[in-house]
Amino acid sequence: MILTSTPIQSGLRGEIIPPGDKSISHRALLFASLANGRSEIRGLLESEDTLATLQACQQLGAVVQRDGENISISGTAGNFKVPSSGCLEMGNS
Repeated sequence: MILTSTPIQSGLRGEIIPPGDKSISHRALLFASLANGRSEIRGLLESEDTLATLQACQQLGAVVQRDGENISISGTAGNFKVPSSGCLEMGNS
């Protein structure tokens, strides 16, 4: 069998939006919570584990606002507070 390809004259253009990733979602939430200022996160994988991490970030003092699929986190500048319960429920995260 012989396969032949012909280059496209105008090039290939487009946009690909990959699905959310659990590992990257956890890290994005933690980094945004530690940051100084506001971070915008789009495309977060919303699973039980990542939502547990998001709740823990709030318990540690990060301010979270949600607008549909967009999440805005005002970080703690590295100064996490002690949760009022004394511990965090992190599920499998």
